[in-house]
Order: sequence, then C-alpha cells, then structure tokens
Amino acid sequence: MLVDTPTQSLLYTLEQAIKTYRRLCQHNVDAVMSDLTVDQALTLIVLDKHPELSQHQLAERVFKDKASITRIIDLLIKKNLLTRHLHDTDRRKFALRITVQGRDILAQLRDTIRLNQRTALAGLTEAELQQFEQVLLKIIGNCALPK
Repeated sequence: MLVDTPTQSLLYTLEQAIKTYRRLCQHNVDAVMSDLTVDQALTLIVLDKHPELSQHQLAERVFKDKASITRIIDLLIKKNLLTRHLHDTDRRKFALRITVQGRDILAQLRDTIRLNQRTALAGLTEAELQQFEQVLLKIIGNCALPK
C-alpha cells in the first residue's frame, strides 16, 4: 500500500505510536525520578541484565550512537546511578557498574515498566501480539542495511 504523502503511510503511524508510547513512558518514569529520561532508564535496565557489556555493545542495545551513549553514561554517573572504572583485564576499556542508588531506582521502575507495557498493549490478544511482532520483524529485515 504505497501512498502519496508520508503522513498517510503505515510507517508514519508506527512512528507516531512509538513517540506516543515514549511520552507515556517518560510521564510514568518522571513519577519515579523526575530528572531521569527513558533512555537513561533503558541504559540502566540493559546494564542490570548484561553488566559485562562494553560501551559499544550497550549503545547497540539501546539504539544510540557512540556520542549519545557517552552522554547518557556521563549523566548517570553525575546522578550517582552508575560508576565507571578501568576494566579488570583490558585497560583500554571501562567497566560500568550500577550503584546502590541506581539499583533502588531500578527496583522502583519495575512496576512502572509493567504498567507502561500493560497500558500500551491493552485489548490486544496474544495472537495479535504475535502477528504484530512477525510484521515488525519483516519490516526490520526489509530495512536492514548490509554490514
């Protein structure tokens, strides 16, 4: 279904859905910690699940470029949610660690994340969710650039 203008495109609607969801998420994250962005929260969540990730790998997981992830990490360090130390075995790398305060914020965010997901996916059946994921994966495959 090709259309005359981008705003009539299904992909435009997908972009609108993503931005609306991010606004909802930010609103709910603000209730936990007012100066924490969704991207900062996502960075903490990914590091919590995968503490061994390099900064480059972390950037890929949260869909950020090198400069953006560096800024996010610097801000999380300033907020005392994260620390950065020289890597134990590779002095060219840094090891990122979530602080006690960062872990407290993550614990508070768990319910917020569940609420965001329940709100966004309300009224969708399991079959619809599976089909939606399959469609999104096809779009991702269609758009992937060769490495």
